Formats: sequence, structure tokens, C-alpha cells
Amino acid sequence: MNNYKILLVEDDTEISIMLKNYLTMENYDVVCAFDGQEACDRFDTDSVHLVLLDLMIPKISGMDVMQYIRKNSFVPIIIISAKDTESDKTLGLGLGADDYITKPFSVAEVLARIKAALRRTIQYDNASAAVPSVLTAGDLKMNLSDHTLMKKGEAVELTVKEFEILKLLLQNPKKVYTKEQLYSFVWNDAYYGDENAVNVHISRLRNKIEDDSRHPRYVITVWGIGYKLGDKL
Repeated sequence: MNNYKILLVEDDTEISIMLKNYLTMENYDVVCAFDGQEACDRFDTDSVHLVLLDLMIPKISGMDVMQYIRKNSFVPIIIISAKDTESDKTLGLGLGADDYITKPFSVAEVLARIKAALRRTIQYDNASAAVPSVLTAGDLKMNLSDHTLMKKGEAVELTVKEFEILKLLLQNPKKVYTKEQLYSFVWNDAYYGDENAVNVHISRLRNKIEDDSRHPRYVITVWGIGYKLGDKL
């Protein structure tokens, strides 16, 4: 038994039963929710390690459910949706999803993505134990123990990817990262030239932490190469 509990949010009963049966056979404990309100309630009452989330669900949308979860948790979220446009994927990832699977899908693919997301979580937890629990730069103070960021004493809410990008820069203040390297480290996946995903997250991060996002001090563009932490902090 692997002791991992998964919250499965899917309003299609057949898909929900199929996924639950398959994941149960793989020794996961699966909790099901069939609408957005039930998903939020389940998340509050059950200690889950990963969320499989359909976007098109009743009562509360999948995107709103994801934002609700991200206010209090960095638990991995994998979107499973029939929406397959680049804008839908970019929006989902930008709001805090860790992965995006489009319907129709194979259960083998879902299982592989789940294992990858949980593996990244374990690696992150192990790595966090070996580094200082608090990182600072200028007016920013990042606490790795409780995954919080403060600026001038005020809390700044970041998505998982935004947090990971900033943490990487804070831990390596002299290093310049290409978009390919950022994608590799933060998404822990092969880079296929998807600059938009990196650009969106950098832009959102700057809007949250910079005094003036048009003239950033913290996340600096090194033209023709990539990004680094600002020197004059």
C-alpha cells in the first residue's frame, strides 16, 4: 500500500468509476467528488496528496476549485479536461495546475502523470530539507517550510510554478537560466519550445512581486539568454 490519497473531481459517473477502479487497483486511496462544491468540501475534510480535476463541473467551475485549493495548499493538481486549446492549457497552468491531460485519455497516461507529480513532490520535500528554510532578497522573504512569501511584511500569494521559479532564482542568485532550463527545473519535463508557458508565469510573478513590472528589480531579463535574480536589491 502506498498510502497516497487522491481526490478525483469528475462529474461523468462512468469516467469517475473507471478511474477510481483503476487507481484503486494501483493501491491509491481515491476520494470522489462530482461537482465543485463537493470538491472543495472534500478537500477541506480529507488529507489528500494529489487532485485530479475536471474543469467542466457543476456548481463551482474547475478553475475556481483550483484557485480555492491554491489559497491554502501546494498539493499537486492535474487537470483532466475536454478543453484542449493552448489558451485553456496556459490558463490552467498559469492558475496553479501542475499538469494538463486532455480527453480522451488512456488510464496508463493518467497513472504515469500521477506518479511523476508525486515523485516531484517527494524530491522537492527531500531537497527542501537540505537548504535554508528562509530565503531573502531585497524586500522579499520566502519561507520554504510553510511555502509563504512576504514583501515588506505583507503576504504575496503565488502559484506553485511562480513559487518554484522564484525559489530557483533566490537559491542561485548569480546564475542566468534559459527558458529551457527553467522549464526543465520547474516543470520537471522535457522542453519542446513552449516559451509561452514560461513567459506567462514570469509575467504573473513580476506583477505580484515587482514595484513596477515594466522595470523589474527581482526577475531580470538577460536578453538573448534568459532570466536571473537582480543584482541591485
